[in-house]
Amino acid sequence: MAAKGLSLDKVTIALDGRVLLSLTRHVPPGSVLTVMGPSGAGKSSLLAYLGGFLDPAFSGHGRATVDGVEITALPAEERRVGILFQDPLLFPHMSVGGNLAFALPETVKGRAKRVRHVDEALGEVGLAGLAKRDPATLSGGQKARVALARVLVSQPRMLLLDEPFSKLDMELRQQMRQLVFSKARERGLPVLLVTHDEADADAAGGEVVRIGA
Repeated sequence: MAAKGLSLDKVTIALDGRVLLSLTRHVPPGSVLTVMGPSGAGKSSLLAYLGGFLDPAFSGHGRATVDGVEITALPAEERRVGILFQDPLLFPHMSVGGNLAFALPETVKGRAKRVRHVDEALGEVGLAGLAKRDPATLSGGQKARVALARVLVSQPRMLLLDEPFSKLDMELRQQMRQLVFSKARERGLPVLLVTHDEADADAAGGEVVRIGA
């Protein structure tokens, strides 16, 4: 029986024939593996490889499976990998609710059902009633919460976090860490976090891998 969670089997990122990192690890459901290292060490490229959008300047090899499904053998749009970046990357031409509705799986059918899913997701991150708001009117912390809600409504198999707390002030950073990691635990989602910040690693718990030092 396949192990639950995320398994990385000799996942290797190289640039111009030089290996930047190579990882074999298992991340149980709801747990976080943190990868730390300087800029250029291959951290973001690791996430891009798992997400299916690795820059062609880099080469990626190795298998990644989630709950027994080999995601690295699937096209990007079928991997169901939820990703949070440094910036919320909300669509400016859509309302808050529209941003979430865009991410809903096609299996959620019917307008009423889709609206209910969106409203419930906003409530989960403390933004109940804000579906009609323009993202431009939100605070930085609210935008980060919308980005998280949008990822969660997409029903991901796992979460990839590319320094998503780095542009928030200290208090908001701590709140978002707690929110993101608690939601991952609730849903049993394995998480791969890349960061420069030791406080992120401390908040995440779990194993820390240091690369490129």
